[in-house]
Amino acid sequence: MRARFDVQPLPLFPLQAVLFPAGLLSLKVFEARYVDLVSSSLREQTPFGVIAVRQTVEDDGRTPDPNAFESVGVVAELLDVDAPQAGILQVRARGLHRFKLLSKTLLDDGLWEGKTLPVPDDDIIAPGADQMGTVRGLANAIGTLKQQGSEPFLKPFKFDEAGWVANRWCEILPISIAAKQRLMELEDPVSRLQLVDDFLRSKGVVR
Repeated sequence: MRARFDVQPLPLFPLQAVLFPAGLLSLKVFEARYVDLVSSSLREQTPFGVIAVRQTVEDDGRTPDPNAFESVGVVAELLDVDAPQAGILQVRARGLHRFKLLSKTLLDDGLWEGKTLPVPDDDIIAPGADQMGTVRGLANAIGTLKQQGSEPFLKPFKFDEAGWVANRWCEILPISIAAKQRLMELEDPVSRLQLVDDFLRSKGVVR
């Protein structure tokens, strides 16, 4: 068996979005090459890598290069796949662990394959006493979203883990993809939660 922290090849699914560990990814997949990726992942019970397209705008004002990827992504495993009509898949996947993208190769079928190195999971550290308002705020947000018919987070809820709380807030905060990416990459979960806490206090969401 391959060791957890060996270099691993991984099919890549680039998105204009950031997936977080333990996060829920919902996608409508219709481009043929990515339908093939999902179908292969479902058939072979194998994961794939979700990686954000780099958002830096070129100096001449051009939009971001769709083939310029961030250096850190998240491995995803399929939860369920539905085919509401021919050629379209409704996909739900769960974020597992982060990976560092060492290099990428464009394959003949138009898919990207990355040479990747797994990044260690967050240390399990409880939120600090001064961050409990942000923890309670997330619990309240989950309740409100559920009343509105939305359940964007997978169970189990882990309010006693700083990284889990920070990641769930990052998924729903109205911040840029680039900001979400930087937060996802932070290796210290307490620092990540503190940045979220500072943002929420600056907006008056937490007092």
